[in-house]
Amino acid sequence: MIRLGVLISGGGSNLQAILDHVSAGTLDATIAVVLSNKKNAGGLARARAAGVPTVVIEHTEHAGREAFDAAIVTALREHDVEYVALAGFMRIVTPVLLDAFPMRVVNIHPALLPAFPGIHAQGQAFRYGARITGCTVHFVDRGTDTGPIIAQTAVAVLPSDTEESLSARILVEEHALFPKALQWIAEGRVTVASGATRDERPRVVVRDAATALGLGIAPSPPAASST
Repeated sequence: MIRLGVLISGGGSNLQAILDHVSAGTLDATIAVVLSNKKNAGGLARARAAGVPTVVIEHTEHAGREAFDAAIVTALREHDVEYVALAGFMRIVTPVLLDAFPMRVVNIHPALLPAFPGIHAQGQAFRYGARITGCTVHFVDRGTDTGPIIAQTAVAVLPSDTEESLSARILVEEHALFPKALQWIAEGRVTVASGATRDERPRVVVRDAATALGLGIAPSPPAASST
């Protein structure tokens, strides 16, 4: 069982997916607090309906990003948070938060990283003409969507897609993938391994990866006949 702090800025559909999995017993977590930088964020109502404590810390009331993140860290620690989930949190986090929760800040991104980092990733993929995009759950580091990847789900870009329809289908997969990755963390399956060389980035190792990912081993194709 892990204690989660969930950071939001908007409607909180990924928060709702996490709440639903906790309620269903498929995510071994307690949501200790939901924190928003916007007092009118729709996700706050979702949290309150589930009986989860909420905190609003408006970024406009702080002198800078570091001061804002320091206030967030204080609130998270007051609620004994172990891991931080960014569920549509539209702020760039600083080392103040990352150093307080090293490799314990988890984000969901609507693209197959390292492709299309940053904002409006669905639109980036659509305008680029990508045939495959998707979503990624990753640990957060000091770069822009550059942290070690925990899990990904691919989504095909259909000929009939608009940016809006593509975004909607990616969001469905986000709602499934984010709680699943958090459950792997809760089960102690996830570790971060340093790169073997100086140029190799840290990567996530998922214990019993085939089981965790729901992967089967495809049978080998029949050997070609010699006749």
